[in-house]
Amino acid sequence: MRVKRYVVDSMPDALQKIRTDLGKDAVILNTKEIRTGGFLGLFGKKKIEVIAAIDGATNSGGAAQRFTPQPQTHQPQQQRVISQDQPPRAQSQLSDFPDVPDVIAPVSAKKEPVTVSAGVETQKSFASQQIYSPVSVNAPNRGILKDEHLMEELKQMKDMMRKLTHASEESNLPEPLQKIEQRLIDQEVDPTLVHQIMDEVVADFQLADEPITDETALQVVRSKLGPVFQSDRSKQISPQTRVVHFVGPTGVGKTTTIAKLAAEQVLKYQRKVGFITSDTYRIAAIEQLKTYGTILNVPLEVVFSPQDLAKAFHNLAECDVIFMDTAGRNFRNEMYVSELNSLLKTQGNSETILVLSLTTKYRDMRAITNNFNKFKLDKVLFTKMDETDTYGAIVNIVHEFSLQLSYVTNGQSVPDDITEMNEWQIIDLLLEEPRA
Repeated sequence: MRVKRYVVDSMPDALQKIRTDLGKDAVILNTKEIRTGGFLGLFGKKKIEVIAAIDGATNSGGAAQRFTPQPQTHQPQQQRVISQDQPPRAQSQLSDFPDVPDVIAPVSAKKEPVTVSAGVETQKSFASQQIYSPVSVNAPNRGILKDEHLMEELKQMKDMMRKLTHASEESNLPEPLQKIEQRLIDQEVDPTLVHQIMDEVVADFQLADEPITDETALQVVRSKLGPVFQSDRSKQISPQTRVVHFVGPTGVGKTTTIAKLAAEQVLKYQRKVGFITSDTYRIAAIEQLKTYGTILNVPLEVVFSPQDLAKAFHNLAECDVIFMDTAGRNFRNEMYVSELNSLLKTQGNSETILVLSLTTKYRDMRAITNNFNKFKLDKVLFTKMDETDTYGAIVNIVHEFSLQLSYVTNGQSVPDDITEMNEWQIIDLLLEEPRA
């Protein structure tokens, strides 16, 4: 096994040197921050010390050479015999690679001399039955770890190397893709999804053997974002749907959104609509929905418990579709969410639409969706699109929870400021140049 120590300014510098010296199969064993230079330990420059290694049996671009111990000959200037009884420090001085006793130490089953060629790294012979084991420099007795433990550590090191290699390759993207990647990150699209898309785009260009320009890069990235939103289901409320439940946290605009959709059903589709509200916690919530009901000539039923639902549905039996407004509660309290779920159990075809505001932080959006998704969610509706210029949360929610897009609101006017979500418009907004 060949071990090398690097002192560099950054990890990408280290990765480049490791690839050149040891090849792509090398693994990083240890990294730590050190200070170099300065006066009396002060004003030193921060550096990173990286210890990397590669199996002696691997030959990557000449980085590591394979050979076995040779018989001893009478050539004192060409060969030396190192006894395993010599102190570790003495052995390391006869080897070309840096002294790193706190990372790898050879433990031999037999104390036999090992022949080493001068000027060449010490190599492990398959016939010598040597086992390499990670040990501590301060450990008095260097024990041999079991093979499975060693293999597990090597696997973890390779995983770390793969992640660090991926991080360094991000900066190697062509300039047109770098700009698009930064745009998507600024729009708060999940970085994992962004990197996945960039990898696919690079692979497509390599397969086609075409140059990457700003225009072609935008076209290919746009085509990769499209399938994230694609679904066979309709964004509109189905004509077969009997009850539509609207759920979500406080302050996202559920009641106003219900009024907009009710107006669409009454004026555009000539359907008879009914309202049910269980929002008895918010002051004037019932009066607000009752005002909309009066304007649209829509009956309203108020329920205080799940037991009141049967009576409300009976009174609205002649309605084609019933919109149910639920109370916005603390989504982090699972008891409240469970109480809400008991109100969503209805007979016949129903849909449950999660209402989210685009002005909410994505971390909170994710927590909200995760809690409500434990029960039954069919679609997601976004509000307050006119109050933000960041739309990455739309991509993240649809991608992570596989929810169907429905509508988006962009103002307070009833019934005008609501439209079906156009995913290609969202993609264009994500990819357009930042505004001054």
